[in-house]
Amino acid sequence: QEWQNPFATWDPRDFCNISEIVLPMDTYWSPPVFVLERVNGQNPELNYMVLTHNGSFNSTRPFQVTLTCSLIILKFPFDTQMCNLSIASFLYPVTDFVMKTRRTPAEMMKDSQSFFLTDGEWKFTNLSIIEYTEIIDDKGFSVVTYVISIERRPTLYILNLILPTCALYLLDMAVLFGPSSLEEKINFQIAIILGSSMLAVILNNSLPTSSNKPPIIGTH
Repeated sequence: QEWQNPFATWDPRDFCNISEIVLPMDTYWSPPVFVLERVNGQNPELNYMVLTHNGSFNSTRPFQVTLTCSLIILKFPFDTQMCNLSIASFLYPVTDFVMKTRRTPAEMMKDSQSFFLTDGEWKFTNLSIIEYTEIIDDKGFSVVTYVISIERRPTLYILNLILPTCALYLLDMAVLFGPSSLEEKINFQIAIILGSSMLAVILNNSLPTSSNKPPIIGTH
């Protein structure tokens, strides 16, 4: 965060050429901001800010938060999700407090890819920024929303779910239309039903549930 305070300036030549100092956050006014989609998280312990001689404040505080995100998993495991991270301050209207992004989405995308986990289940694909005014009770409030696009890596699900499912169905069709006797077909069909039941239990534990529509692989 960066902001200006015209009442906190000085001439470095009058103070041993000191051009900046580090102060606690409660020394001067600081912008109160909130993450709208936050449901859980850890507050930062680094409650300090840097004040330069021209009245410019700079505060860098790490946040670890859990956000709510509406998932669309119809194409699971080949799905791409878009989640919002909205930062706002509903204590000051837009006439007193306006938030702006300092860097472009391309610059933030480059920095975010260096911090995002590169070997996890999700792949960070895109980042866009929306600045708008939220109207609440006839008052406008400044909001900045980061739209994050992530793509699921499907390799693990293909090997553990899709290929075994297809193999069971192919075996079922081969036995059903094969030259085997009726008794052998019944025994094999029972074995396939048991295998399908075990696979259904695995699917129930593996498939995402936070969606209005189930994935296609779960409806077969």
